[in-house]
Amino acid sequence: MRKNNQYYTRRIHRFLGVFIGIQFLFWTISGLYFSWTDIDEIHGDHFRTEHMMHENATELIDINRLDTTLMISTLELRFVNHKPYYWVNQSKLFDAQTGELHPGISEAEAREISRIYIKDDLQIKKMEYLTKTGAHHEYRGTSLPAWAVHFDHPENLVAYVDARSGQFTKVRHRSWRWFDFLWMFHTMDYAGRDNFNNLLLRIFSLAGLAAVGSGFTLFFMTRPKNKKPKK
Repeated sequence: MRKNNQYYTRRIHRFLGVFIGIQFLFWTISGLYFSWTDIDEIHGDHFRTEHMMHENATELIDINRLDTTLMISTLELRFVNHKPYYWVNQSKLFDAQTGELHPGISEAEAREISRIYIKDDLQIKKMEYLTKTGAHHEYRGTSLPAWAVHFDHPENLVAYVDARSGQFTKVRHRSWRWFDFLWMFHTMDYAGRDNFNNLLLRIFSLAGLAAVGSGFTLFFMTRPKNKKPKK
């Protein structure tokens, strides 16, 4: 009976080792990369200026003069290219001094916004207007439309500006893309990369636990037992 138990335990352990071994390797490699990289550099903070915008919000019009038919649920005063604007209901941008509705951030405005936040020694290579992104796009899950500002840099630096609100949103570069690629293997979310509760990850987590459990079982089943010496 003990021999049969060992046999089946070994088979289970070997099967689980092959089944989850490659994924364990991906978890280890990605974990090493995460632990050896500076998260601030991954976010692209070293490409940003230490600019702090200090503006005087003077001669602002009453918000009731913006649009008599507009029901305001949220209101934010923000500066776009050093000019004050009302960002209303997370959808409309009004000039805070004239009350005019801003039709959207132009290419020239997006250039100027990116110049405020990105270091001056980086030159803009091209502009791209995004209206949709896929599940694996580096700008996924963020408000659209948006301007992608491509800079002439060895790491293919791209800055993103919200085309409706004028907000400078994200910086993406080669190191971040490696991080994102390995993050997909770490979370095992091959559809969107950011779901930690997917079924595949749960299955492999339980399989890993079973592999560890079968290993401990084999250890105790096969360890030599002390025999009493014969007289």
